Amino acid sequence: MAHVDLLVAVPQQDAARFFNNLRAYDEFNVRVVTTLEDAIQDIANRDHPTDVFVVSQPLTETNNPINELRMAYPRLIIVLIDEEADFAIPGQADEISTEPFTNDDLAKRIQRLMSDRQLETIRADSLPAVRLFAKKLRDASGEVGKLQAAASACREMNYDYVACYKLDGAEATSLTLKAQDGPRPIKSVAPKAATPDDLMGWVAKTGQSRVAAPEDNPNHPLVAKGRLGAVACVPVTIGNDRYGVLVACRDVPGSITQENVLMLELISAQLSASLSREELL
Repeated sequence: MAHVDLLVAVPQQDAARFFNNLRAYDEFNVRVVTTLEDAIQDIANRDHPTDVFVVSQPLTETNNPINELRMAYPRLIIVLIDEEADFAIPGQADEISTEPFTNDDLAKRIQRLMSDRQLETIRADSLPAVRLFAKKLRDASGEVGKLQAAASACREMNYDYVACYKLDGAEATSLTLKAQDGPRPIKSVAPKAATPDDLMGWVAKTGQSRVAAPEDNPNHPLVAKGRLGAVACVPVTIGNDRYGVLVACRDVPGSITQENVLMLELISAQLSASLSREELL
């Protein structure tokens, strides 16, 4: 299994126990915080990714963050720890562990969830829409042609505006608009460049997908201003190098689901493979 970036939020008295147990697994990169506020800030930090968020039940009792985290980070895996319960149902979390270190319960749950996520991606890659897009990419000519094909394909998936941005350099300091599809009034006012402070810059820096509503920060400028209602942004990479981001917006707030983000990530993966072949020509 590839390395898993694991953020653990537990009360102070449990921090050392969780860190010492989880760092024994070579595939886990473990970070531990002791407050919910620190956890939310850590997940939002563009300097490092989070694949799995493990949170202790006592930290969620006064302010349950799971729904909000699920909306903002649809591909984040969330595991709830409730050591006071005899048994529990995951509910809003992806999994729940009542005996995290008995028979490696927590580690096994994390490993299974990550394996299921990878299998989910492989299975979805065979969907007719993805196969059709792969054909369109083969027919598209040049870098800009392939980016425009990606934007148009996403538009056909019931998005109201789609854009592709490319990094100007190795660092996510500036991204330039390379292709877009949508109504002329939206295209005319869409940002021609993205910055590290907006949603596109955050995704380019972290390599993680993210969804935003008008009240969220960071955001797409047109969503923040209410011109559009919801945005999903997914990274585009070529090999180990970050290339840019794919942005898809809808008019209706709350209309972008976890399944929508998965499909955008598959489109991004197909685009990445096609761009990689283009560079070899």
